[in-house]
Amino acid sequence: MKWRALSPETRLRRVAIAILVVGLVSAVVIYLAARPPAPNPLGEPEDSKQYLREIQMYGGTANLLATELREWLASLWHGKRLAYTIATLSIVSAAGCLFVAGRLPLEDEDETARAADGSGQEKREP
Repeated sequence: MKWRALSPETRLRRVAIAILVVGLVSAVVIYLAARPPAPNPLGEPEDSKQYLREIQMYGGTANLLATELREWLASLWHGKRLAYTIATLSIVSAAGCLFVAGRLPLEDEDETARAADGSGQEKREP
């Protein structure tokens, strides 16, 4: 079966399936291979009340919230959370491809409308 012989909708559906399969398989492999992070021998300074107070004192509440957001986003790219992130991104990407595939106009409807017109050309709206 040739790729060009397929309709754009069918191609997008196959791309969505490929994204989903590759993403979920890689997420499972990452999840099984992930190890817990090594503990810091000096402790985690971000967990102390003094650190949080200094962050808030120097930059305000916005700095504290920005620091927490940055640390949360950085944690998504390590260990088992990386597997969850990849699985979520692959599901969202595949759903986006399926959504776009569902919105594409069907080629058969366009050809049927032209054949019914008899001229073989598209109708133009004024």
